Amino acid sequence: MNETTSSQEHPSYVLAGRRLTLPSWRTIGIAAVAILALALVSGGVWFWNASQQQRGSAVYAETLTRHRAAEAPQATPEVRAAAMRELERVLADYPANLMAPQAAYLLGNLRFNSGQYAPARAAYQVTAARAGSGTMLTLARAGIGYAWESERKFPEAARAFETALADLKPTSFYYEELLADLARAQERAGQKDAAIATYRRLLKDLPKSARIPEVKTRLASLGATP
Repeated sequence: MNETTSSQEHPSYVLAGRRLTLPSWRTIGIAAVAILALALVSGGVWFWNASQQQRGSAVYAETLTRHRAAEAPQATPEVRAAAMRELERVLADYPANLMAPQAAYLLGNLRFNSGQYAPARAAYQVTAARAGSGTMLTLARAGIGYAWESERKFPEAARAFETALADLKPTSFYYEELLADLARAQERAGQKDAAIATYRRLLKDLPKSARIPEVKTRLASLGATP
């Protein structure tokens, strides 16, 4: 009797000479409940994340619109300071939002325009880390170079411009500007041979550039020919 009850609760089959015991309906029920609970939790997490993204995006959009004018040359130090404080707060509240790279880039520009070059680099680095790829990444990397250059740390500036150029082609956005920036930083860092090579690279990659006369002048001043 016990054996019969046991086989009904745990049906088994013989396969290839081995007895396989299937899970009981109770076990299947427990597993089903666990799977359903996991699905509900996952769905709740997704919904919460989506809500957070939506809420954060709205806050970012409002903040960026309100403080975009703080970048203008005529903006007062008080206006810039207020904009920086709010951008810092929004970035702290919604660090994973899709609009965080844009806010960090604006924050970097405001800090740069205020002469806060190290904090500006930190903001640009946030943009570079979260932008993934594209124009925003290029601009953030360039901003890091400009911040170094403004502190007259030309070797660091040259390395930053090289990093910004690493993934770009001659047809890419900002390629020409960055190449000229790199040559200038190398020249100011005393890296004569590197600067000559970069100026020649510009002549080769961008033969129709409006900078060609200037580049030839810089090469001549370095005692080099095109």
